[in-house]
Amino acid sequence: MYKSNYMKIKISNIILGLVAVSFGITGCQKGDLLSNPNVAAESSTIPSSLILNHITANLMKDEDPIVSTVWKWNQNTVSNYTYYYGNNSYNWSTTGTTYDNIKYCFKMEEQAYKAYGNKTNVYFALSKFFKAYSYIWLTQRVGDIPMSQSNNVATLEPKYDTQKDVYKQSLALLDSANLQLAALISTANANTKVDAGDIFGLTYLQWQKAINTYKLRVLISLSKRADDNADLNIKSQFAAILGNSTLYPIMASNSDNVVYKYNSAYNQYPPQRYGYAQYNNCINISKTWIDATVPNKDPRVIALLSPGNLSIDAANPVGSFSNYVGQVQDSSIAAMKFTFTNNTYLASLSYNRYMTPSNIGGTISEPYILVGYSEMCFNIAEAINRGWATGATAKSWYDKGVQASLDWYGIKQGGTVTVGNNDGTKPNIGTATLDVNTFLTNITYAGDNASGLTQILKQKYVSFFLNSGFESFYQWRRTGIPAFKEGGVGIGTPTFTIPLRWQYPVDETNYNTANNKAALQSQYGGTDDLNAKMWLIK
Repeated sequence: MYKSNYMKIKISNIILGLVAVSFGITGCQKGDLLSNPNVAAESSTIPSSLILNHITANLMKDEDPIVSTVWKWNQNTVSNYTYYYGNNSYNWSTTGTTYDNIKYCFKMEEQAYKAYGNKTNVYFALSKFFKAYSYIWLTQRVGDIPMSQSNNVATLEPKYDTQKDVYKQSLALLDSANLQLAALISTANANTKVDAGDIFGLTYLQWQKAINTYKLRVLISLSKRADDNADLNIKSQFAAILGNSTLYPIMASNSDNVVYKYNSAYNQYPPQRYGYAQYNNCINISKTWIDATVPNKDPRVIALLSPGNLSIDAANPVGSFSNYVGQVQDSSIAAMKFTFTNNTYLASLSYNRYMTPSNIGGTISEPYILVGYSEMCFNIAEAINRGWATGATAKSWYDKGVQASLDWYGIKQGGTVTVGNNDGTKPNIGTATLDVNTFLTNITYAGDNASGLTQILKQKYVSFFLNSGFESFYQWRRTGIPAFKEGGVGIGTPTFTIPLRWQYPVDETNYNTANNKAALQSQYGGTDDLNAKMWLIK
């Protein structure tokens, strides 16, 4: 435990963020300055549901779609005009942290114990999941982190756990969370929401599915360590989940997705919330994403994007894939602006789909996925392709993943899309008919070989479009698929290459200096190097 705002916080400060209490104050009386009437007492019992709400809302940190730099770093979108959308540089340095969420997990446990008198209730199970999620969020950014000593109030400078041990402990937390939920779930409550106020609105069974589905993500992210760390049992843990659906239920459809929903009343879709809709022509689609879709005649291109302003003509009618050209991610902003101005074929986000106010209630613009069914299908397909599990074929899961992504975006064979331009001035250029069958034929699974693995990874990347945080980046970092564009000045780093990690949080260097230096020495030769490889990807 140390004096930064990581792991040490008074209960009064926590409660202040969770509970607002109204008092009538008529004048200055003796004792007025002795306590804050807007803060509950240290001994107060706070509903665990309120703390759960804080934790789940906090998961959306750094996840805001479209206007967030994450989509540029995932090579989904590209800014062509600095004034409105910034540059495309991978010029990050220190990372944020998730220790705030971890503190709230312990506080949720404390309050749940007060309320229920046991440590086996649902809030303890969810706390284990959120702890694992939070520790993994940070370790995959920097490497070794404090974990086992991070909530010890007697330790102001916690030692670092190795990244391997962080994953080992986190996997154990996820397994324990699953088993604890399994013991709580009955026929009567399986389809009951854990908490009506929870922003995800998941039932007991859906939370269990989410935990096991997330564990599959974590295990597949360890693919480079699967053969040289026998004690982690990476392959066998993955196979165990697939082999016992009773003990380890996983997502069965998109209806099980962990999603953050938008509405027009108080939680608008970000382009509307921040007033970016009118500047949609200042951001294009990355050539990386276009290269993964257009050659296959992927209908998601037509459904999700706007074509270049003047690209449609007799030779290139509405619905023609030649109307959709990607922007090169590593070019300079000056070159991008010139290309956008002089090349009318560059694709942008569909104004009709993502920018029109009438669509912000969720009827067209999809909610934001944190952990989803489509990704899970591709993770299972990858594991089977790698020989980790038997039973259902990699092809069957690959096909399910593709179909789930199409379903998520509302794309069906023969469906129609009203195509508009990128700034909303021409909302109806024409109508395009979506051809799903040709696309599915073009991406027929090549088999359990290197080509098949590449197909799985590319389709998973496409399915991550505008969702799932940094998962596209982490997949590229782990596998190199798809090949991200780098080498040009637009990358913004000294060597024009994409960084492989973030630097440690400022609080670590300021308040846990000795342990931070030791961790840097053991991992990266003493330098907080953005280009160094952590244990996870060596």
